[in-house]
Amino acid sequence: MSHPEPNAVSDPTAEDVAADPADPVGPSATGATGATGDIDDINDKPRWRRDATIFLGGQTVSLFGSMLVQYAIMWHLTLETKSGSVLALATVFGFLPQAVVSIFGGVWADRLNRKVLIIAADASIAVTTLALALFMLSGTDDLWLVYAALAIRSAGAGIQMPAVSSLLPQLVPTSRLMRVNGINGSIQSAMTLLAPAVAAAVYASSSIVAIFFVDVVTAVIGIGLLAMIPVTKVLRTDVAEGEQVGYFDDLVGGLRYLRGHTFVRWVLGLYAVVFLLIVAPSYLTPLMVVRTFGDEVWKLTANELAFSAGAIVGGVLLATWGGLRNRVAMIVGATFVFGVLSVGLGLSTNMWVFFAFMFLLGVAVPAFATTSMTVLQETVEPDRQGRVFGFVGIVMALAMPLGMLIFGPLADRFSVESLLVVSGALMFLVIAVAVLVPSGRRAMHAADAHSTTG
Repeated sequence: MSHPEPNAVSDPTAEDVAADPADPVGPSATGATGATGDIDDINDKPRWRRDATIFLGGQTVSLFGSMLVQYAIMWHLTLETKSGSVLALATVFGFLPQAVVSIFGGVWADRLNRKVLIIAADASIAVTTLALALFMLSGTDDLWLVYAALAIRSAGAGIQMPAVSSLLPQLVPTSRLMRVNGINGSIQSAMTLLAPAVAAAVYASSSIVAIFFVDVVTAVIGIGLLAMIPVTKVLRTDVAEGEQVGYFDDLVGGLRYLRGHTFVRWVLGLYAVVFLLIVAPSYLTPLMVVRTFGDEVWKLTANELAFSAGAIVGGVLLATWGGLRNRVAMIVGATFVFGVLSVGLGLSTNMWVFFAFMFLLGVAVPAFATTSMTVLQETVEPDRQGRVFGFVGIVMALAMPLGMLIFGPLADRFSVESLLVVSGALMFLVIAVAVLVPSGRRAMHAADAHSTTG
């Protein structure tokens, strides 16, 4: 049975308030653990390497199939309809359900067995994809069927994401979370390089239905691997033994936890703002390449490869290095680097310099994204992580459509270069606000103290 991690920062209790009435920030928020704590942490999970390897292997296979379908559907809709409205609706159906369901998925991840939730979500997505494939084989390919499949797949992701993010700390010792998350980030970045090529090859040589069948097979493999890992339901420490707590009570409890835990709220707030601002360089750079450097396909490909290759390198570096002991300083530093690189992208007049900045941006992404996810895994108690990562899922699901809604129309009125420079300047403003607000100052001071004495 899972128990709270040794480093977990608890909900504000009487002891916390006595120590700091405004914000409880503990060693886990900085990543600073002692040698004895590391050994005990690892001894509590003697099979963690095996379990983590099987888990990440299954998730990688499943992710690969899902990415094939994402690319194939967007290409199919583009080629068959050539309609911007159709693509916009596909984006809404592909992301909005995840944002809504993540609220409920987070609560389920804290109430139920997380492995069962992941398997159920994967199976539902696979059955939906199989049904769409059979409909298309029979000659029925109405747009509403594609939209319905996208919506169900998105809802499944809303259940799966909080469960996956909160299950990993059940399998991996807290002292090894940063490295394992770094490996996972590198794998996901590698998939962004491999999946489009494979999807294009299968789509060109066969059909979109063949890709759907590949996704079903990869889902079955992922489910089979996950079934090999023993996972128990998380022990609830916020509920008295025998007490019956309703679903909405848990949902309200999650909201109260965020409201009362100012450090976690600070991390989530910074993550939300930065994640939104990263949309600008991520989705406007292809447009800048076409307008400024030419519309040759190889240039667009090089742009994507530069970013993905950088993300792979950044993930590998984080996995081997382990990151700074001071997690908060690393998050703030990565945010500053984002601002510098965004301005650099906007001021680039040479294509190869531009690609170099894109590579460096990719390298910097894991330093922020992986570190912020890790610090939440280290800080939030296991029985509350599902709900917290449910809110993270909302941020991730809304960032793309919201970013397109804001930056897309602006890119039609202003140059992409100017928007990138503004995005970088806003990043500097975000840093200033983040470190000057009371919760940010306390987080920086606590992190500095623990990183030097831990």
